[in-house]
Amino acid sequence: MSWRFWKRRRATSLTEEQRAALKSLVADARYELIPLKSALEHAAALPPGSQVTVTASPSHGIEATFDLAEAVAALGHDVTPHVSAHMLRDRAHLAQLLERARVNGLRKVFVVGGDTRDRGELHDGLMLLRAMDELGHPFEEVGVPCYPEGHPDIADERLLEVLREKQRYANAMTSQMSFNPAAVTQWVGEVRDAGIALPMHLGVPGVADLPKLMKVAARIGVSDSARYLMKNKRLIGHLVRGGSFGPDAFLEQLAPMLADPVADVRVLHVFTFNQVEQTAAWQRRMLEELGG
Repeated sequence: MSWRFWKRRRATSLTEEQRAALKSLVADARYELIPLKSALEHAAALPPGSQVTVTASPSHGIEATFDLAEAVAALGHDVTPHVSAHMLRDRAHLAQLLERARVNGLRKVFVVGGDTRDRGELHDGLMLLRAMDELGHPFEEVGVPCYPEGHPDIADERLLEVLREKQRYANAMTSQMSFNPAAVTQWVGEVRDAGIALPMHLGVPGVADLPKLMKVAARIGVSDSARYLMKNKRLIGHLVRGGSFGPDAFLEQLAPMLADPVADVRVLHVFTFNQVEQTAAWQRRMLEELGG
């Protein structure tokens, strides 16, 4: 099924196939956590055996990411730490993190260039992937970012070129948070036509309220907050108008694509803003509505 067909269809009602695909994704959603002091407390609300990913915050350092990842893994969850090229001093620093992951049983990783200032000898995500490959790493799953709605600083052509190169080292791609189902659908079709075969993890916003989001952004740090707001203006617009946002309608409009094996969407990656309790409640409710 091509993206042109997806684009013509409207998911005004879910077929059984679409409902089953959506139910499967929601049931095994991956929760994203920010390594703040309260994160482990919020992690207590995770459903048993959850998939969890821990971001890399320039204000707290990459070691904070691994501290939280190890603590959440000790609670019985399947954890994926983020590793940012710009937050590493050099290859020796990377080697230390790889050994730490090996010793603590972390078998998944998400590799990014990072928004912070370039601090060392690894200047982008592709360089980091190559260095990991040369050093050897313990990871069974290596994820990389993808951008259905583009990147503010990188041309679409370059993004596609780099993603094609990253396929040599990665086995999954996670999309940036998006609010435009038509853009996501079209992008997935186009990259599949272009030969990008990485399974997709679909990034969606969790249940968020404006005061909580602003509090989290402020605690990450002033520079992080500015970048966050610049990159997620659509989210702020939704929150200001309605007070809160949930992914239900977004996912339902994407259901035709999610049910198509050509799209190969395997994981729902939920940006929780550390609102784990609300995200878990949303997950339970949506599963009930989908017949689960």
